[in-house]
Amino acid sequence: MRDQLQSDFDKIVKTSKFSNEEIKFKKNFLNNFIKKGFPNRKLEDWKFLDISQIIKKNISDLSFFNDYSQSNKIDSSIFIDGLEHNKIVFINGRIEKIDFKFEDQNKIEIIDETKKETSFNYENSLIDLNNAFTDKGTKILIKKNYFLKKPLIIYHSTNNEIKSTNINLRLDFEISENSCLKLIDYFANNTAKNFTNIFYNFNLEKNSILKNYKIDKFRNNNLRYSFNNIKQGNNSVSETFILSTGSDYFKNEINCNLNGEYSSAFINGIFSLTKNQQHEIRTTINHLAENTKSYQLIKSVLGKNSKSAYQGRIFVNSKAQKTDGYQLSKAILLDETSEFNAKPELEIYADDVKCSHGSASGSLDENSIFYLMSRGLNYQQSKELLINGFLLDVIEKITDTEIRNLIKNIIG
Repeated sequence: MRDQLQSDFDKIVKTSKFSNEEIKFKKNFLNNFIKKGFPNRKLEDWKFLDISQIIKKNISDLSFFNDYSQSNKIDSSIFIDGLEHNKIVFINGRIEKIDFKFEDQNKIEIIDETKKETSFNYENSLIDLNNAFTDKGTKILIKKNYFLKKPLIIYHSTNNEIKSTNINLRLDFEISENSCLKLIDYFANNTAKNFTNIFYNFNLEKNSILKNYKIDKFRNNNLRYSFNNIKQGNNSVSETFILSTGSDYFKNEINCNLNGEYSSAFINGIFSLTKNQQHEIRTTINHLAENTKSYQLIKSVLGKNSKSAYQGRIFVNSKAQKTDGYQLSKAILLDETSEFNAKPELEIYADDVKCSHGSASGSLDENSIFYLMSRGLNYQQSKELLINGFLLDVIEKITDTEIRNLIKNIIG
């Protein structure tokens, strides 16, 4: 793999317009990735879903070269109807369109930043890979005292020009004081057996709000990894919702630093899997100031040969008195071949806190099914009604009514 990585990196350099400084910067991350390789189950954070083995099994010859100099035609059929929204369109990892037509253009700034280091300590070779092969970084700045009038939807799409290819992309978001961003990640891939590696960096200043909804609904044979790094100032709020059901493999990872007093983070997620799918959510919430709050609720419905995992870690600094941290994961196993793994963690160094975690899994209650069938439903309808009721609790946590209704319609 080392020779292929080096060869593909050289192709990227030839087709891109990087400066010598940028090439040196990227080559350093390439060497870091070559030393580490893809994460595997020997690492604690990857003990449940070994992406190294999954890539070897699902993508026999993964290419790291993607010609970002070639533009791609936008297929408007992937756009969501019935919801007015701003757009960023990625096709094959390349930004083809940025459209904030509903907004005050003086309140939003778009900045290209190719040479951009991550702003936190990490031991993650996929972030090294992202830094090495990303075409360019783009920063979206929401200026002070501005609430976006309409949501921003980021479309992630591919076309038939690529197959068995690694796609890397990065966006940085600066949400200034007393501002708000509603962001939907919408995955609409038509091609198969690609590995997408996404890195987002969010900086929330005082009194700012981030609402991020990730929708992976439609069945496809792609592999994905998404990392959100979130920094929050005083009285800021982040809300993340994950619908994880379409791809063969998807791991969403969230690292959230509650740096300011009265900052809050809410993470809710749904797994609905079948047919050999493997999905995971891993969260790290760092309570670093007084009076901070976090809430996490993850629910899974797992069909034949599917596997989900949830790793949730709450860290409370000694200075973070009056912390309120909560996490809960539940799973319904629809088949004896399905598997759910949970690893809740609490690491607390303050004494005036309220923190708790819980996890439970089991099959559908046959008595409840029998009761519903006695009221006129057939067996399949009874199962679907119980599953919908089980998942609805998570969807109702979405605070934006318009987007909550959109996700209900998408799920059906």
